[in-house]
Amino acid sequence: MRRIAWLAALLLAGISYLALAPEAALRAAPPQPARSLSHAHNAFGFKMLKLLEQSEGKKNVFISPSSIALALSMVYNGARGPTQAAMQKTLDLDGMDLAQVNQQSLDLINLLKNPDPKVQLAVADSVWARKGVSFRPDFLKTVLDFYQAQATTLDFRTPGAAATINAWVNEKTRGKIPTIVEPPIPPDMVMYLINAVYFKGSWTTAFDKNLTEQRTFTPASGAAEKRPLMKQHGWLPYLETDDFQSVSLPYGSNRRLAMYVFLPKKDLKSFLAKLDDGAWDSWMQRYSNTEGTILLPRFKMEYEKELRGTLTQLGMGEAFQDGADLSGIGPGLAISEVKHKTYVDVNEEGTEAAAVTSVGVHATAVRVEPPTFYMEVNRPFLFAIRDNQTGEVLFLGVVQNP
Repeated sequence: MRRIAWLAALLLAGISYLALAPEAALRAAPPQPARSLSHAHNAFGFKMLKLLEQSEGKKNVFISPSSIALALSMVYNGARGPTQAAMQKTLDLDGMDLAQVNQQSLDLINLLKNPDPKVQLAVADSVWARKGVSFRPDFLKTVLDFYQAQATTLDFRTPGAAATINAWVNEKTRGKIPTIVEPPIPPDMVMYLINAVYFKGSWTTAFDKNLTEQRTFTPASGAAEKRPLMKQHGWLPYLETDDFQSVSLPYGSNRRLAMYVFLPKKDLKSFLAKLDDGAWDSWMQRYSNTEGTILLPRFKMEYEKELRGTLTQLGMGEAFQDGADLSGIGPGLAISEVKHKTYVDVNEEGTEAAAVTSVGVHATAVRVEPPTFYMEVNRPFLFAIRDNQTGEVLFLGVVQNP
């Protein structure tokens, strides 16, 4: 009887927990294979966000850790030696072998498809290879199999090459990020590896537009200004600590995806200093449904950043040097640029966001472009038929007048 009572108590506690914290229950739902990689992506994203916030000063910062990490993970497949070790450390992939990274990337991409009837979420990868340059076929097969990448050979010398790549970016972000590659493409650029993420979700409970009003908002500059703040009252997953208040605003009918808003009680910099994957995981387990009111600014922003400097600070500088080892892609290659662009629009109905990461790979040694020529055989000529394996000239002739 004592054992039965103990089990009943546990069952009731579980029911109570699920009733109070549906978000936590949903967070536990995804299959285990995607979790390790998600933790790595999160840890990487937190570190990058803090560095960008320091460098941008009082400007807005908006990144997609998933987009950046997945784009770099494709390149990671071609890294060897110290370059591979540097990328592994930067991307927080310690303890995971390459096969695990690839399989969990595929699992993650598939898990993110069609998450909710009221949420659009799409992750797309592509590889654009310079025509006339040879790359390792096993590398291209890996990014095709595990990252579902669209692989295209393109003549980078043509005026429309950049436009072709940008058209793909524009399509995958539903027009929110129309370009990522600037023409003309540099002559030493041999490959672009691009990831695009698009999200559009309706709030589970929309904000009433009639409740939105102009209220005082104090930006980082310190000068108070009037901004439109949306208002909602109800039961929401909520967490408060000595450092912050936080609310979770779910999307869609199944509440699988949500926006987490953190309001530091002191200053943002102090809060960010404590932000890492360990703290994040702890916080995510502590939300409980609480009745209250949330006032949230309505905002729209775009962000763009070249990430070589930030990635170098995170320990990946080896990959940008002429001595980088990307021999798994091809000989004499290094990363020349990592461009990241984002877009977000938060309003009473929901949120629309998009991100693109482009990793440009260039030749570290000067590559001679395939020669172009014009040959008009309009006078006497010599011809030969040769066995190339043995070098034997089988036929040889001169044509004076065909």
